[in-house]
Amino acid sequence: MALVDSFERNGNILFKHRGQIPVLIFVAGLVAVFFTKPALYNSTAENAATITLTVIAALVSLSGMVVRAYTIGTTPHGTSGRNTDKQLAKQLNTKGIYSMVRHPLYLGNYLMWAGLLIYTMNFPLFVIVSLVYWLYYERIMFAEERYLEREFGDTYREWSLKVPAFLPAFQKFEKGDIPFSMRSVLRREYSGFFALVLGFVAIDYIRAYVLWKEYSTTCCYNYFQVRPSFIILIVAFIITITLRTLKHHSKILSSEENRD
Repeated sequence: MALVDSFERNGNILFKHRGQIPVLIFVAGLVAVFFTKPALYNSTAENAATITLTVIAALVSLSGMVVRAYTIGTTPHGTSGRNTDKQLAKQLNTKGIYSMVRHPLYLGNYLMWAGLLIYTMNFPLFVIVSLVYWLYYERIMFAEERYLEREFGDTYREWSLKVPAFLPAFQKFEKGDIPFSMRSVLRREYSGFFALVLGFVAIDYIRAYVLWKEYSTTCCYNYFQVRPSFIILIVAFIITITLRTLKHHSKILSSEENRD
C-alpha cells in the first residue's frame, strides 16, 4: 500500500474514533498530574504565577469553545463541518470561519485541550500531548482533504491554496451566508462543555490531593471536601441536563431551518 493511501486509511479510522481516543490521552494526562509536584505552589497560598496560569488556561479553553460554537452555529447540514460518522460533503464550506482556516473544529478542539494542559502546570506534559494531538489529527485532516479533493477537484484545490490548514489567517475573513444559530450550538455542544468543566475540576482535585501530600501534617485527606470548582461542576451539570432534556423532549432547540 502506498504511503499516501496508508495515511488516508489510518486517518479515516481515527476519524471514526476521534471522540474516544482523546479521552484516553486525557486520562493519561491526569495520571501524570497525580505524580507531579506543582512547582508554582508553596505551603500557604497560590502565588501570582499560578493565578495567572489558571486565568490563561481558562481563557484558552474558552476561546476553543468560541471557535467551535461559531463554526457549528454557521455551518449547514450535510457538509464537512457537520458530519460525525464518515466523510460527508454536499457542498464545500469556504466562507465564514472557513475563509480563515480549513479545519476550525480541530483548532477549537486543540484550544480546549490546551487550556486543560496549561492548567496542569506541567510543561513537559503540555508539549508531549500537543505533539500527540498533532500527529493524531494530522492523519484525520489528511483523510478529509483527500476526500474533499476528490469531491470538488479544482474548486477545493484553489481554496486550500489560499486558506491555511490550522493557524487562522484573520485578514482573509469573508462573511458567510448563514446567520449564526445559537440553537444549533446549544443542541450540539453541551456534552463538550460539560466534559471541559469536568476536566478542569478533576485536575483541581488531583492537584489539591498532591499538595496535601506535600505540605499537610494532618492524618488524612478529605476526598469529599467541597471546593469552589465542585460548585462550578454542579452548575455545569444542571445546565447540561437541562439542555439535553430540551433537545430530546421538546422542540425548543429545534432549528428553524432544520439544519440538523
